[in-house]
Amino acid sequence: MRVDHRGLTRARVAVAATFALHGAVTGSFATRIPWIQDHLHTGPGGLGLALLAPAVGSLVAMPTAGRVTHRFGGRAVTRWLIALWCAMLAFPALAPNLPSLWLVLFVYGAVAGMCDVAMNAQGVVVEQRLGRSIMSGLHGMWSVGGLVAGGVGILAAHAGLDARVHLGAMAVVLIVAGLGVGPFLLDVRPGADEAAPPHFVLPAREVLLIGLIGFAGIFGESASQDWCAVYLKQVAGASPAVAAASYTAFAFMMAAGRLCGDAVVRRVGPVRTVRAGGALATLGGVLVVAGRAPVPAIAGFMLIGLGIAVVIPLVFAAAGNAGRTPSEGVAGAATVSYASGFVAPSAIGGIAAVTGLPISFGLVTALLAAVLLGAGVLRPSAAGARTRLTPDSPAEPA
Repeated sequence: MRVDHRGLTRARVAVAATFALHGAVTGSFATRIPWIQDHLHTGPGGLGLALLAPAVGSLVAMPTAGRVTHRFGGRAVTRWLIALWCAMLAFPALAPNLPSLWLVLFVYGAVAGMCDVAMNAQGVVVEQRLGRSIMSGLHGMWSVGGLVAGGVGILAAHAGLDARVHLGAMAVVLIVAGLGVGPFLLDVRPGADEAAPPHFVLPAREVLLIGLIGFAGIFGESASQDWCAVYLKQVAGASPAVAAASYTAFAFMMAAGRLCGDAVVRRVGPVRTVRAGGALATLGGVLVVAGRAPVPAIAGFMLIGLGIAVVIPLVFAAAGNAGRTPSEGVAGAATVSYASGFVAPSAIGGIAAVTGLPISFGLVTALLAAVLLGAGVLRPSAAGARTRLTPDSPAEPA
């Protein structure tokens, strides 16, 4: 299907807005987790078990996203999934007890995972038709949406606003926005001779290798965002305020790296970009492990955030070009990559309980080095021929 330049511009803005809305749901929910914990009178153990449910739901649902997109078309699936994902924001605060919260968060995670696949597949198709890298910027918009909505959530929490009111109102606003941008997405449909993917898709070998780079990147991201404040307080001896600021510094650098990442990709290509990011993130990991003071530790987490910022966007772009269809490739890579978010927080905690947090972040550093060493699997010649490279985005040497 041919799309004029104006239509592509609208589609790019629409998919960027969809990413921002997805991030806004995550940012809104994250700020009201303490309210939900207090409301249900549950301890850290019960809350931790409930917070595993979204990851379980995502891992179960994401492999089915390719089949759903094939059946109903990319525009309709993305539009209705982002609306449903926004609607799900209202329900965790309404859960009357811990088992119902687990069930709600399982569905919340399943919808989030399928929407994640659909909107990334949309991004891959728009990128293919534009002929230049946009995936890093799209993920940057996700980070911006999360930061803005998180700021609103902080204000709501500070004002003592009931989370049921706050999250319900945010859900309505985000649903309206999602339905509003949906018609401008690309109506991507399979060809007449294109067979439907299986109901549950396991990634092909090429997509699996790409997904493993994503696994290593998300491991570093999840470990850093969940444990950086604890690390600053317990290992580096930082005050509570400085420890809390470490997450803000990490998140800001990740958002900035994603917003600037496309310009770097267009200049040097995806493989060199990920290698440079892997090198920065590895250096950051070394600073975190070796520096037992607040300044080097925060600097290390900032470098990790900057270094891994482009990894997942470029993993999804490569997988979308490597699969039989963008949605099938993205679904396979997302399933492998996001499994890391399920493993990382508990793995870091388990190792730290036995050996200490510096040894845990030694493992993180090793995985970040694996991103540097394995970046070659993202090479366009290996990932498929559908992405057109513009003159400022040179093909990388074998």
